[in-house]
Amino acid sequence: MSAATPGPASRREARGGVTGSTPGTTSNPTPKAGRDLPMAIGVGLFLGALVLASLLVRKELFVVLATAASMVAVFELLNALSKAKVHPPTIPTLAASVAIPVVAYVWGPRVLAPAIVVGVLAILAWGAAEANSPDAVKDVAGGVLITLYVPSLVAFAMMLLEPDDGVARIVTFVIVTISSDIGGYAVGVIAGKHPMAPTVSPKKSWEGFAGSAVSCIVAGAVCVMFALDGDWWAGALLGALVVVAATVGDLCESMIKRDLGIKDMSNLIPGHGGLMDRLDSLLLAAPVTWAVLTQFVS
Repeated sequence: MSAATPGPASRREARGGVTGSTPGTTSNPTPKAGRDLPMAIGVGLFLGALVLASLLVRKELFVVLATAASMVAVFELLNALSKAKVHPPTIPTLAASVAIPVVAYVWGPRVLAPAIVVGVLAILAWGAAEANSPDAVKDVAGGVLITLYVPSLVAFAMMLLEPDDGVARIVTFVIVTISSDIGGYAVGVIAGKHPMAPTVSPKKSWEGFAGSAVSCIVAGAVCVMFALDGDWWAGALLGALVVVAATVGDLCESMIKRDLGIKDMSNLIPGHGGLMDRLDSLLLAAPVTWAVLTQFVS
């Protein structure tokens, strides 16, 4: 999960000093998490149960849920970018947030690239119609970035769902990615001492990353063997690649929030922030999971 953007005091702690601390002492350079943990756990369990229920009842319910999540995340990004005076074309960007995932589910990977191109062209055409605006290029670039970042990656989760064992593939994807968050959080809080990217996410440590890696590899091997009847090594490979993708996804969103000067993308989810704050690691893990399972798990 994404760490909240720290204030000046937290940044000082991340560099090894604590305001008002006793001379000669230093703090853990990776500050402990400050979120409302019981609230975060409760809301996280509820969201997980909602996803699982949609998968067990009918695949199409998950498609609706994931598409709605894509649209909400895009709306959060549109609102966040507006704080930096970037105003992407709202209508075509939101339309792409819905159309691209649905097209990927219905027609699969052969149509995904054309759907993305059509979405980008629609944003470009909309921007061209407003070319008299001095910020037109910047606004269009923002819309293209959002389209490539959210719905184009959500589309890979839709393609994971398409095979006969699609429900098991989605469950594997979610469990392995969440294992990265859980393992990284647990080890980081207990033993985190060496910041991974102090200027972007001071609470991320190399020790936490090691915990994420172990958790992901174990979860991947177990899920692929028992849920997908695949080889353990394919699951271990999945876990090793997902931990990198999930961590990069976390850091990318943290960097965006840092540059925009915001703590969370929104306050939609109690204890978590915005929906985009919960999707950051899942988004980049989706294409990695799809590629590994498609290639190595029949």
